Amino acid sequence: MNLSILLAAFISILSASGAMAARGTVFHDKNQNGKRDNGEPGIKNIGVSNGKEVTKTNGEGVWELPHDDNTIFFVIKPRDWSTPVNEHNLPQFYYIHKPEGSSPKLKYKGLEPTGPLPKSIDFALNPKKEPDTFKAIFFGDPQPSTIKQVNYIAHDIISELIGTDAKFGVTLGDIMNDNLDLFPSSNANLALIGIPWYNVVGNHDINFDSPDDAGSNATFHRFFGPNYYSFDHGPVHFIVLDDVEWSGRNYKGGLNEDQLTFVKNDLALVPEEKLIVLMMHIPLTNVGNRQELYRLIEKRRYTMSISGHTHWHAHKLIDEKDGWKGKEPHHHIINVCVSGTWWKGNKDEVAIPHATMRDGAPNGYSIITFDGTKHTLDFKAARQPASYQMSIHAPDQIDPENENKKLIYVNVFNGSVKSKVKMRLGKGADWIPLKKTVENDPYYVELREREAANSKTGKTSLNPPSPSDHLWK
Repeated sequence: MNLSILLAAFISILSASGAMAARGTVFHDKNQNGKRDNGEPGIKNIGVSNGKEVTKTNGEGVWELPHDDNTIFFVIKPRDWSTPVNEHNLPQFYYIHKPEGSSPKLKYKGLEPTGPLPKSIDFALNPKKEPDTFKAIFFGDPQPSTIKQVNYIAHDIISELIGTDAKFGVTLGDIMNDNLDLFPSSNANLALIGIPWYNVVGNHDINFDSPDDAGSNATFHRFFGPNYYSFDHGPVHFIVLDDVEWSGRNYKGGLNEDQLTFVKNDLALVPEEKLIVLMMHIPLTNVGNRQELYRLIEKRRYTMSISGHTHWHAHKLIDEKDGWKGKEPHHHIINVCVSGTWWKGNKDEVAIPHATMRDGAPNGYSIITFDGTKHTLDFKAARQPASYQMSIHAPDQIDPENENKKLIYVNVFNGSVKSKVKMRLGKGADWIPLKKTVENDPYYVELREREAANSKTGKTSLNPPSPSDHLWK
């Protein structure tokens, strides 16, 4: 069955069911003004979604989907095409239909009433070649509470990324630390990097005064559009998920049914040979109904996922112990975070807190190189050379009588269960294999003790340590 017949059948179903239908065109925006002008043709076979159903445009670029009065429509960016970006390099690939707007009672402003549905909702695309191999930047938890901390991000992280050869960036949630009025300043910061920037919603990015989950993303929608969506870049298919469920009192990790329906319908149109990358805030193993998501992706050969939230860095291999039924374990990355230990710790020579993470690794970000179905993550510590990849904790001297009680620890920031770590004492000595351990990083423990001892109160602002997933001794 060709796409035109399929679309016609879908429209027929809409009419028969009495559902309200929205329609529009995905078009080649030749003059790049974001509007469809005479002579700008529609583009066939492009995915469009209403957050549940996914359809493909017909031969003229036309799509049609049902809607209610709380619908975000979005185009699924295909390979070798780009969507427009706004003045802050935020991709403009969506249309929000919310005639009554968000609740005016919210502390942080949401959406203004959008009015009646337009006669045609048109999405602009422009051709742009995308190679099989490319880089993307991933930020975990920038999480500023104040404009001063927004400036920390500018000088600690963003300044060194200006002029990057990465094709786009992603913030994996906790863009803010509850103060949603800082979104514009943060967005202006990120725009300096000069590449399209996608955003995932985190538990500190929501409207806490919303009585339910449905209204908790009002301010996020205002600035960033849909809280879940997908797009292609090169040979890779990326899916942004919202795994923060708000009850009106607290949050938990979960995926609502509409979102799971979208993922199912989206993946039905994605070839099996593509790498699928899931991007979320709360780590996948902390998502209550993750088994439903596992069932949607585990038969595919090429999948990975990445999150933030914890303020430490780790590589997890999800297998049958967690209910995964795929042939190979699923690689989940808990990404290094920009804010480290929530912008805490003594300030350095440029008045920025060292913000060492609770696992002993420095604050920073990751750069992932995608090559077909493969991916390689490079850990980048803030304002450090790319070669800075480990810290070594060793005693100043060893008493021969107690030498077995003194241990050398190596924190390999991007290490995993697959890493092999060896050491030697002197160039001519034999290499000694070290044993992987999961325990508190002794350097971070000493750092907290030292900062507490040197403070007037005898206390430190640094959070207690968390067992490191990348420590050897």
